[in-house]
Formats: sequence, C-alpha cells, structure tokens
Amino acid sequence: MITNPLRGGDNVPLVVIPQIAFYAEDWFFDNGRLGYSLFQTSTHQLNIVSELNTESRFFIDWHPDNVFTLQGSADSPFYLQAAEASSVKNINLNDLHKRHLALDTGLAYHYVNDHHVFSVQVLHDVTNVYNGVRGAFQWQYHTQLGPINIKPSFGLNYKSAELNTYYYGLKDGETLLGKVEVGSSWQPYAKIDAKFPLSDDYSVRFHLAYYDYSAIDDSPLLERDYSMTAFLGLERTF
Repeated sequence: MITNPLRGGDNVPLVVIPQIAFYAEDWFFDNGRLGYSLFQTSTHQLNIVSELNTESRFFIDWHPDNVFTLQGSADSPFYLQAAEASSVKNINLNDLHKRHLALDTGLAYHYVNDHHVFSVQVLHDVTNVYNGVRGAFQWQYHTQLGPINIKPSFGLNYKSAELNTYYYGLKDGETLLGKVEVGSSWQPYAKIDAKFPLSDDYSVRFHLAYYDYSAIDDSPLLERDYSMTAFLGLERTF
C-alpha cells in the first residue's frame, strides 16, 4: 500500500507489481526510467534519464464520496466566513482541475564506493505541464545479513515552486478561496529493501519507505505531512 497524504485521497493498494528492466551497451529501461549512459566505469556513471513525474500518483483515484465535501451554499455569507476561518481545509477534491502526468528529463550521476552508492540527479519538465525542476541526493548501502540482501537508502528530494504549486496548490476557479501557491521544498526520505531468496526464481521481498511532506505543509490539499509505501510479498524472477 502507498498511503495518500491528500485530503480525501485513496491509499493505493499494491497487489501485483511488475518489474521490467533491459540494459543494452548504452541504452537502458528500468521500471519506467529510460536512460542513455554518457559515461560509465566501475566507480562513476553519468546518464541522461527520462521518467514520468511521480507526484500525479496521488491524484489518480478518489473515493466516490469525499469526506471533506464543502458544506453550505456558495451564496451564503456564513459559508464564506466559515471558509475563511478554517483557512482552506474544507476542500472537495472532485472540484479540482485534473493534475496531468509530466515527463521529466535530465542528468543522473552515480558514484560507487565498495558497498556504497551515492546518487545525484536533476530533472526538468519537458512536457510544459508544470514547467519546473526537481532533483535528488541519495545514499544507498548494499549489504548481506546471512542469506538476506538488504539495501537501506536515505535521500533528499528538491522540488521547485512550479512543481509544488501545480500539484499541491490551488488554481483560480477551483474553490472560493482563489489561487494558492506553494513554495519550493527540500523533502527527506528513507527506504529499506530486503530480499530473502527461496530458490533461483523465488524470493520473499520486503520494502518500506517514508517520504516527508512537512516542507509543504502550507499546501491546502495535504491532510498528512508524510506518505509511506509498504510491501511484503513473493517475488518471481523470469
């Protein structure tokens, strides 16, 4: 399950998760990430990468009935006063304009030192959806505990004001509260991935991730300042 931090948003169930990867000499496709290697050694790797922006995953499915349905009439002075008093908390997500998918393209650099992998990437929206940038710094450690392969990761995501405003702000006409902009943010995250092999083809897979959204807690759409991903299941490798 992926928990949805938005008001009235559905959590996303994780039932079957395909993992598809193909690597040629220079080109590669890895779980939705298309890339071309500009430079690679056993220690350094610099790639051009392109992938869909992940922020829209929270806007795909909603409950049929939203818990935070606007109460009262738009012509009622009492409603306007209540809306101002509660800031922007009473929002019906069904009234929002659609948040579109964006394709981001940029550079990703990886430095490998023994079991440590340090990564930096900077991507820009090339589809004119939000017209902003995002970046990330990540440290990942590869280790073995008996037969179990473990990969903890810690990172920091940068998201520009254009990105945050498009996905987590309010546009003119969406509510009576008018336009709301959200500034740029630095958002930490932590992940751990573990795999226990049962055979050459089957493994037990565990994944847990925590993404902090407190840097954009001024967004009127957020109900919680974090999102978590949790998965425990059987992995089949073909």
